[in-house]
Amino acid sequence: MELAIYSPSNSTTSKPLPCNSTKCGPTRGCSTMFNACSYEISYGATSSTGILVDDVLHLGTNVTPQDVVDVPVTFGCGQNLTGNFLNGAGINGVFGLGMDNISIPSVLANKGLVANSFSLCFGSSTVGRIEFGDKGSPVQKKTPFNLQQSKPTYNITVKQIAVDNNVTDLVFAANFDSSVSYSFFADPAYSFIVNNFNSRITEKPYHFPGENSLNYCYYLGETKKYITPNLTLTMKGGSQFNVTAPTIGFRLNEGGNAYCLGIIKSKINNVIGHNFMEGYRLVFDREEMVLGWKE
Repeated sequence: MELAIYSPSNSTTSKPLPCNSTKCGPTRGCSTMFNACSYEISYGATSSTGILVDDVLHLGTNVTPQDVVDVPVTFGCGQNLTGNFLNGAGINGVFGLGMDNISIPSVLANKGLVANSFSLCFGSSTVGRIEFGDKGSPVQKKTPFNLQQSKPTYNITVKQIAVDNNVTDLVFAANFDSSVSYSFFADPAYSFIVNNFNSRITEKPYHFPGENSLNYCYYLGETKKYITPNLTLTMKGGSQFNVTAPTIGFRLNEGGNAYCLGIIKSKINNVIGHNFMEGYRLVFDREEMVLGWKE
């Protein structure tokens, strides 16, 4: 399905958010051209600037036949995009799922429509699902969020890493961030994972031509079948998070296939990205302040 670019002028329910609105907040600016609250976000060399608009989001319920719920929301309407926003990464937008009051889960909960919780399910073949109000399962594993008052994120604590039977007690914090394709780890966690992973792979190493941030890649035979080591993170509280898809497969331009360990070395921050979330129903419970997961 071809996606259409959102245009406020084509929406009968769209209104620019006034600069004096309480939702504009002290950290945002004011666009005199549009007479509206402005925003700016950046992810390294990728950025988006524009204005905030009020409009209506059409959501479906999980009953049959499905009802439709119309919810007034505020979101950013990009005017200038740079970096990956121009060539495929979130080109149709980035869905705000954070803890601040302007995010979609917060709006739905504040209106009393659902519980203050949501779940993400990432399957294979780029299939996924968001369910607002989902509190998960009584048998799901869980770990508490580390609440940072200045900039709250879905931050958890890892207490131990295991690659097959090689285990190390490393304590560090990491953000669960579904907007990131790969996962980022700083040393010593990064070196422990990649070194133990690489030493257990029997396929021939593959190096992408030019610059590539994935450093541990391997040729894949025509059968496209391979076995990778078990990677397990033990979280605060003792629950184990078994990474079901630590690698990412590629079709090579010169023919054949390759796969890479989906981890990038970070200088400071640790981020558990989309690839590590595959195969789980992840519950972001903002009432109990815990992350839950179940296969």
